[in-house]
Amino acid sequence: MKLTIRYIVFVLLFSCATVASAQIGQHRNDFSIGVNGGYTLSNVGFTPKVTQSLLGGTTVGLSWRYVCEKYFSTICSIYGEVNYTQMGWKERILTTDNQPVINAVSGLPEQYSRTLNYLQVPVFAHLAWGKEHSGMQFFFQLGPQFGYLLSEKTTTNFNFKDRNTADRSNVVCAQDTMAVENKFDYGIAAGAGVELSVPRVGHFLLEGRYYYGLGNIYGDSKRDYFSKSNNSSIVVKLTYLFDVVRTKH
Repeated sequence: MKLTIRYIVFVLLFSCATVASAQIGQHRNDFSIGVNGGYTLSNVGFTPKVTQSLLGGTTVGLSWRYVCEKYFSTICSIYGEVNYTQMGWKERILTTDNQPVINAVSGLPEQYSRTLNYLQVPVFAHLAWGKEHSGMQFFFQLGPQFGYLLSEKTTTNFNFKDRNTADRSNVVCAQDTMAVENKFDYGIAAGAGVELSVPRVGHFLLEGRYYYGLGNIYGDSKRDYFSKSNNSSIVVKLTYLFDVVRTKH
């Protein structure tokens, strides 16, 4: 626990240091707000291992950005979001020779997935290079992300009492009937992308992002079944921002 808190503190200090170091550059006072939406691919890092494929979902929310400085060619800002995001895991239920496990009752390949619906708040140090007022930029951003579980939904095509555990190559299935224990989620996210700025219209950002959870969705003590159960996700999203306050040039 102490180690993960140090990671969060490090990223926060990195964000502050980035902005502070830019104070010898050209001052900016640009504030923008907008909306974002995209697609997520996620899984959960279980120990003991649970064989999975990536679970698809959606993300949508509000965005804001404050540009504070231009340091040489680097445009420095703080960027944040408040999102509704679907995460979770999808199990690959296979035999030892990588064939689907057939349920004895239904005669169908067994399927299982769990969708976790989060309210997420990422806050990033946002660094960009390129055309500041009209044209294209490339950007990179890094920072902490916090989430709170709103709800969860299980999708399966078999009854738990009838599942075929005899033919499974991975017999770990305790997670199938366990509700999430830790609703608060936290970790580190990083992304990169391009931005198109159109005068009097706004800013359009296309980004790929990766999130790695530092907390576990289940208990991780010696008495608990899983020693690790952290979220991770890949996100592709499109954001639109319009200027509320703009530096006069």
